Amino acid sequence: MQAYGAGFARIYNLRWGSFAQQLAPRLHAYYQSTPVGQVNRKVLDLCCGTGQLAVHFLDHGYQVTGLDLSEPMLEYARANAAPYLLAGQARFVRGDAADFQLDETFGLVVSTFDALNHLPDMASLTGCFGCVFSHLAGGGIFIFDLNTRLGLKRWNSISVEDTDEMTLINRAVYDEEAGRAYTRISGFYPAGDGLYSRFEETAYNTAFDLEEVRKALLDVGFARVHFARSQDLTQPVEEPENESRIFVVASKGEL
Repeated sequence: MQAYGAGFARIYNLRWGSFAQQLAPRLHAYYQSTPVGQVNRKVLDLCCGTGQLAVHFLDHGYQVTGLDLSEPMLEYARANAAPYLLAGQARFVRGDAADFQLDETFGLVVSTFDALNHLPDMASLTGCFGCVFSHLAGGGIFIFDLNTRLGLKRWNSISVEDTDEMTLINRAVYDEEAGRAYTRISGFYPAGDGLYSRFEETAYNTAFDLEEVRKALLDVGFARVHFARSQDLTQPVEEPENESRIFVVASKGEL
């Protein structure tokens, strides 16, 4: 699993937390509509990043644990959720999504913004599924999104963003033979006294075969698995490989 440094974490908190903020109400509404969501108010935010999704559930009275491999990301998450940390309603811990152990179970485990594409191979992804399954309460639900192979093929691009808060340059390429997309993210942000700090990260997304993903989830013990779009998590998508991004909904029991 990839971990990110302080510069990238700062930019992520400024620039990319909005994905989780927009998605969180849909995840929340879906979970509330399920039997387990009526009784279990404990959530694990896997690869929690800077904590924006966690804060939504915290705002609605849930007990939330956030797990991420990047300590700088966790520092922002803790700052963003500071009142809930003080109240004992939240905690943020460092760990690898492919192999983690916590001392509690959850009704809902979520992982968003294609975080699990950052795992290097199917073995690591299957390891993640096993860990999630063991941390779900009876009837619990696991929801995550993946960039599909089709979506990753569109990564061949260069973009530049220049604002008062940062200068951000993205250079992305898809390696068909490796089944992996790479993006080099670099830029500058104000450091005070007219100075700027530079940062650079290279991130990758692994292209996973979605039928292999389904099979791996069923093999570790999930009872039901379907693919969906974020707009309606209840409605199965029959041809998920034709989507650029797909959400996976796996249940430990009947939905």
